[in-house]
Amino acid sequence: MNTELFIAKRIFSDKSVKKSISQPIMTIAIVGIALGLAVMILSVAIVTGFKSEISNKIIGFGSHIQIVNYDTNISFETEPINKAQSFYADINNLMGIKNIQEFAIKAGIIKTKTDIQGVVLKGVGADFDWSFFDQNLVDGKSFRVNDSSKTDDILISKFIANLLKLNVGDKIIAYFIQDPMRMRPFVISGIYETSLAEFDEKFALIDIKHIQRLNNWNENQISGFEVLINDFSRLDKMTEDVRDIVGFHFNPDGSKLKVLSIKEKYPQMFEWLKLTDMNVWVILILMIAVAGFNMISGLLIIILERTSMIGILKAMGTKNWSIRKIFLYQSGFIISKGLIWGNIIGLLICFLQFQFQIFKLDPTSYYLEAVPINLKVWHILALNVGTLFITVLMLIIPSYIISRLSPEKTIKFN
Repeated sequence: MNTELFIAKRIFSDKSVKKSISQPIMTIAIVGIALGLAVMILSVAIVTGFKSEISNKIIGFGSHIQIVNYDTNISFETEPINKAQSFYADINNLMGIKNIQEFAIKAGIIKTKTDIQGVVLKGVGADFDWSFFDQNLVDGKSFRVNDSSKTDDILISKFIANLLKLNVGDKIIAYFIQDPMRMRPFVISGIYETSLAEFDEKFALIDIKHIQRLNNWNENQISGFEVLINDFSRLDKMTEDVRDIVGFHFNPDGSKLKVLSIKEKYPQMFEWLKLTDMNVWVILILMIAVAGFNMISGLLIIILERTSMIGILKAMGTKNWSIRKIFLYQSGFIISKGLIWGNIIGLLICFLQFQFQIFKLDPTSYYLEAVPINLKVWHILALNVGTLFITVLMLIIPSYIISRLSPEKTIKFN
């Protein structure tokens, strides 16, 4: 039988404790722990949600991994590669690969009677995964591409539509600055909005056959392949696996292929997202420190209030460590009570925000219309276990005060 735990339970459940001088201090400690944990849950849920939402939007425009010509630079006039590649089947059979799709890009200008806007036209094929743009459609519908015929449909962003005063069904003309200059008519099939201004201001989607003809490419020439994976956390590993398979493949003209992850293509975006982790760690450290110091003051009050009991236990031969364990157990019960309330508060706020999007954001500044929530079970467990462990650990040193109390003085203590 664990005697120290038994005594701690009796003290914790003793109704007379509610009338003691330590009760207000314990209430403050419990409230502090509850609010601290609630803030930590919200911080982790919001920051991970923000990173996930922004990452998914960037990936929606550029996929997880791209395979392009080694000579391709940051311009939107790309060097073609051959669509018939020997590594295609090997990559497609990799565990964790969701989809491989061809693409081609070309810069152009959309002109109406009164306005003009530069765009990047992304050509997609029949294998394109439309799930991202379908989720972000605000009007109309996305088009589908087949290998047998060419479609003149175009998908534009809400930003471009508002700027040029366009609607679904309108006919537009895109001009391409080349020698000779060319033009292509399109019909707006749908309008999307991601609130990611850097991409919404530029990208429109069309049939890849248009870009192949504009660039005088044959039907087997494309800008590259986009590879989508199932788990973003494995991006670096999957990129290396794809890179190993592509290896040193060369095009018939002697040009080499290269493999780029989305992190390598847009490093500034992901470095910015990585900075948000620092904010979370600062909040976690501060909240745990506050909870710990609240409990230290509470523990000292409890010890002061139970001085006579400490003296009696010492007189009976109880070792200092055993007495300290009684108070550490009791502190653990108090911390656990605070954690329960903290979970209730934090999870309730997360649920309400996830369901009803109560707290809104300015999309021009945050790229999102509402505060995002991303809750994972292991995040909640880690926060609870970590808070309990670290806070109890912080109480070990203050509990040494028990060893300095002598039985003859503590028994007389009033």
